[in-house]
Amino acid sequence: MVRLLRSPRLLAALAGLLSAAVAVGIGEVIAGLVRPAASPVIVVGNRMILLTPESVRRWAISVFGTNDKHALLTGIYVAIGLASLGIGALAYRRLAAGLVALGLFGGFGAYCALTTHAHRGSDAVPSIAAGVAGIGCLAVLIRSLRPRPAEAGVPSGVRRRSFLQAGAFAAALAAFSGLFGRNLQRTRYDASAARAAIPVPSVSTSPAAPAATYDLGKSGIPFVIPNDSFYRIDTALSIPQLNPKTWNLRIHGLVEREITFTYDQLRSRPLIERWITLACVSNDVGGDLIGNARFLGVRLADLLEEAGVHPGADQLLATSADGMTIGSPTAVVMDGRDAMLAIGMNGELLPVAHGFPVRMVVPGLYGYVSACKWITDLEVTTFARQSAYWVAEGWAQRGPVLLESRIDFPRSSASLAAGSRAAIAGVAWDQHVGVSKVEVQVDNGQWQQADLAPVPSTDTWRQWVLPWTVPPVGVHTLRVRATDAKGVVQTDHSTQPFPSGATGWHTISVRSR
Repeated sequence: MVRLLRSPRLLAALAGLLSAAVAVGIGEVIAGLVRPAASPVIVVGNRMILLTPESVRRWAISVFGTNDKHALLTGIYVAIGLASLGIGALAYRRLAAGLVALGLFGGFGAYCALTTHAHRGSDAVPSIAAGVAGIGCLAVLIRSLRPRPAEAGVPSGVRRRSFLQAGAFAAALAAFSGLFGRNLQRTRYDASAARAAIPVPSVSTSPAAPAATYDLGKSGIPFVIPNDSFYRIDTALSIPQLNPKTWNLRIHGLVEREITFTYDQLRSRPLIERWITLACVSNDVGGDLIGNARFLGVRLADLLEEAGVHPGADQLLATSADGMTIGSPTAVVMDGRDAMLAIGMNGELLPVAHGFPVRMVVPGLYGYVSACKWITDLEVTTFARQSAYWVAEGWAQRGPVLLESRIDFPRSSASLAAGSRAAIAGVAWDQHVGVSKVEVQVDNGQWQQADLAPVPSTDTWRQWVLPWTVPPVGVHTLRVRATDAKGVVQTDHSTQPFPSGATGWHTISVRSR
């Protein structure tokens, strides 16, 4: 620490870091006045998502799962910190060059703000303000370190004390502005208060979970996944905060008549409530990017029939409030399944993180071609005319969910007592087709048929359990396969999720002792 205080160059690097922190904090405050999505860090992150190769995005999801956004933001903060240290050192040698470098960061933020999906002109303001604040702070801190001609006789210790005083003020400003800015954003834009003030609509028949579902101790997973545990995969670094009083959905394009619905109009229509399992196409065999919930909403086919879909319009292009586009096959939505615009989830209104006030849910399709959260626009079009975001990145165009099964209990590498009575259990799914049989193989023995729990419909996953006696001491291999309601057996051919979903038998190893 003493050496640090005696090294002007190290103090200059610290000045760069403090200046960047002040810039980020001021950017957060201004974003609180503009909108949270305009935060400099958020707009840079959103631009990075657009620039990142699809292969890298797939890698990030496979490694970080639902924490991929936290990993990206952490990486951005680390990059800002490292770059700012270099800018501070540069500014000590050539102040003008350091100020220009820091200004370029603000300019880059403004560029990102104006080139992301669903951007507004005002989104550049927080980045510009951040750049100006950072430049001003860096200039003050570096000048407190560098001797000027009029201060030729001032001892270096006095200059260091001056720097430390200015640096302490900058650190306090960065901390205060960052916290105040985030709080301002929550206060002005948080949709939770509006959501809490809206009563949950009731329906005449609310489906109950099957009475004979296996409990957590046996199956490893409950039939219904709570809202706060439900997986979330999307590109929204800043969760859209939509006011239900001003929200509306426009249905247009290749239709006989364009129609627009407000939130109240949608809530007042006949509602349906269904158990539906949602799955992410990025889910690896045995992965957890899947969940089952009770969704409440308006049947989407009814709205499309009112609009009058033109023959040949084979795609429904949904757009989220954050600019994300998701394309669903029109024929699938209109074939009688319970595709809906959902407003509720597991007995409450949609959580903000899962699409409040309205999202799309289509049983039998992976989320990237069906589950548009924070939906604000639905264009009836064709696949030939427009490609949705993920399809443009190389993913399959239509995305039907593939037949899969998973072992949840015992866990991979578990240690079990040889000769004890236990269970092998998990879930299997083939939404809108259904699962008729699940079989388990221990080592290379015969396939054994598991017991299946009842399900309310073919649109949910199905729990299964196989009682067994743990084999003698050693390492043992367990694998599972399912058969769908049409008699099709799950393939053992192993493929990666890209471009149309993972396949293969989930296989784990356990040890008996």
